[in-house]
Amino acid sequence: MGIEDKLPGVLLGTVEGVFGWLRQASFWPATMGLACCAIEMMAFGAPRFDSGRWGQEVFRASPRQADLMIVSGRVSQKMAPVIRQVYDQMPEPKWVLSMGACASSGGLFNNYAVVQGCDHFLPVDIYVPGCPPRPDMLIDAIFKLKKGEVQHNPAGKHIEAQARAAEAQALGAPSTLEMKELTR
Repeated sequence: MGIEDKLPGVLLGTVEGVFGWLRQASFWPATMGLACCAIEMMAFGAPRFDSGRWGQEVFRASPRQADLMIVSGRVSQKMAPVIRQVYDQMPEPKWVLSMGACASSGGLFNNYAVVQGCDHFLPVDIYVPGCPPRPDMLIDAIFKLKKGEVQHNPAGKHIEAQARAAEAQALGAPSTLEMKELTR
């Protein structure tokens, strides 16, 4: 019916489409395991859940080789600038996954020492709820991130400027505490 039936052996697509497919086919996460959620993240790479089946078996210790940061566990006020520095060292394009209730909203630690969600200093792309979330929830979140943002992320000359604008927009959003005060 279409042109692909008339011309065998011809592949139709865009360069951005090819780059998107390549990016989503090989995710290299940088681990930021801070508490008990990190154990579930380690189980994600173990043989039972085997993240290697989807091209994610290589957890990177160097941020310069990673494109996904998984923040798992509670984030203290002292650790937040370190995490931000690791994020800034990652090359573009980069994504952030907040794993667990503590990384997403501070969890049950509502005190001066714990940041109430890593979205206060990082632009978070996807949240994984739970205390601690199961490895299969992490797998589902990574697949949703792959199909939603990674595959359709533009590749081009001005990708860094686009990323900075998106980060500024994400960090400019009101915090959960500000939202509570607005709804009162």
